[in-house]
Amino acid sequence: MRKRWMAVLALLLLAAAGTAYYFYQRAAEAARQSTLYGNVDIRDVTLSFRVSGRLAKVLVDEGDQVQPGQILAQLDVEPLRNSLNAAIANEAALAARNALIHKGNRSEDIAQAWARLEAAKAALVQAESEYRRQSRLTPDGASSLQLLETARSQRDQALAQRDAAQQQWKLLASGYRPEEIAESDAQLKQARADLAAARLALRDANLQSPSAGIILTRAVEAGSLVQAGAPAFNLSLRQPVWVRAYVTESQLGRFSSGTKVTIASDSHPDKRYHGVVGFVSPTAEFTPKSVETVDLRTALVYRIRVVVSDADAGLNQGMPVTVRLAS
Repeated sequence: MRKRWMAVLALLLLAAAGTAYYFYQRAAEAARQSTLYGNVDIRDVTLSFRVSGRLAKVLVDEGDQVQPGQILAQLDVEPLRNSLNAAIANEAALAARNALIHKGNRSEDIAQAWARLEAAKAALVQAESEYRRQSRLTPDGASSLQLLETARSQRDQALAQRDAAQQQWKLLASGYRPEEIAESDAQLKQARADLAAARLALRDANLQSPSAGIILTRAVEAGSLVQAGAPAFNLSLRQPVWVRAYVTESQLGRFSSGTKVTIASDSHPDKRYHGVVGFVSPTAEFTPKSVETVDLRTALVYRIRVVVSDADAGLNQGMPVTVRLAS
């Protein structure tokens, strides 16, 4: 009897151990399915001047924390200010010319042209009268052919002067042609665009930080000539901070877009950051070698991006982190 009870007890203990092991395995699998391993992903931006010039001041150095709009470096503004003054003067001259063209000629100028036309008409009348008189006297011998030719020449000159004065009066009275007005409008528009560009170039002499961040590298020194677009600083942005991780097909349902998670790093294992899955790649890819073990490097996984909501200086670019489902 005693041996029978011992056998039953052994079977019960074996069954209990099997059950415990089963639930332990299930719990371990659930924990594994709820855990991801990834790396911190912080964007950085290369900053450069949009204009060329001599660098006057460098106001930050590597490792400095900067705020949005903070001036990082300044160019010598004297050449840019001279260009701006020239653009202002050119725009003012063309604006005055454009206003004159749209307004038309002054009434005084038109009246003066009319007076010259009337004088030319009077001179023509007198020249024609003298020519007719000489034409009558010459056949009778009362006047010479030379005087007749002189009268004809004076008549022709007076006629030409009358025609020229008439054309000048018509030109002033009718004003400018539409093509001339359009040309003046275009020249003024170009001058205003040049003025805006000169003002922008003067503002661009100050290189400002587009966002809060940390200066990673500095590639310029005061006194050097810098070209437009040449790298001056490399800025690591504080926001946004992401975690790049990879999930298997069986984990897709747990880590869908909008899922809340916690993030922990090896350097601060007791500190928990919070985030939300913001992106899940629709395309499977092979697991990167830097993320998983050798056995899983050939597995097909899906890349996800976790947006960290409370990131601080404790999360650095490329840092390995552990991502778990928020409880």
